[in-house]
Amino acid sequence: MGFHDKLRSAWTATDSMLCVGLDPDPARMPAGLASDPEGVFEFCAGIVDATAHVACAFKPQIAYFAAMRAEDQLERLCAHIRDRHPHAVLVLDAKRGDIGPTAEKYADEAFRRYEADAVTVNPYLGTDSLEPFLAHAGKGVIVLCRTSNPGSGDFQSLEVNGEPLYEQVARMAVDRWSSLGEIALVVGATYPIELARVRAIVGDLPLLVPGIGAQGGDVEATVRAGRDSSGRGMMINSSRAILYASAGDDWAAAARVAAETTRAQINASA
Repeated sequence: MGFHDKLRSAWTATDSMLCVGLDPDPARMPAGLASDPEGVFEFCAGIVDATAHVACAFKPQIAYFAAMRAEDQLERLCAHIRDRHPHAVLVLDAKRGDIGPTAEKYADEAFRRYEADAVTVNPYLGTDSLEPFLAHAGKGVIVLCRTSNPGSGDFQSLEVNGEPLYEQVARMAVDRWSSLGEIALVVGATYPIELARVRAIVGDLPLLVPGIGAQGGDVEATVRAGRDSSGRGMMINSSRAILYASAGDDWAAAARVAAETTRAQINASA
């Protein structure tokens, strides 16, 4: 099953567009789990098991693991998600961007080492930087388009041929890159007007939408702006608000409640 089909299946199986981001920060993890990489695996696997019933996708951010020398634990976590929760789409948040053999190695890392269903990539180097990722049949390539951070407009809003650069990226995605592989776009919940403009350009292409929860994106505005013709179409990501719902012994139970509450808010807005 390819990325797009698996995502559609996950939306149905969980009645959810919630994506749980896995960004393990030792400074915020429960006591006793932050001392070594093994605790990182235990924490993240516990979050996954507590939230998988309401999550269409999980998104581990590779930098958090690499900074703690926990790449082996990330491999195990990815295997845990695939084995225990096979319905869930596994997105490796790596934001890779390079060319030629280097891009090929990054693609191998995402799709062969970690066996992710999809990976985030930076399109700044152009189409040939995406081709090594798109060459992996059935895998998703999620392209940065209009990101959720405050400084994203420095470049993404610059006018190119009479429209913002992020709209040019969206047009390239639907007009060119979609013919090469299974594409999705990253568009932040913090910019609902731009989210609606991207949706109008790309039709029913999936969108990965960070920015709710700790970043302050409005759930109702996000759903209204970003849903596709089926009323779905998004992986709406929440990381810190779910991961760190409690720092006590009830951390997994608190994450479960936070995820269920977020899924309910999303569905109420659909």
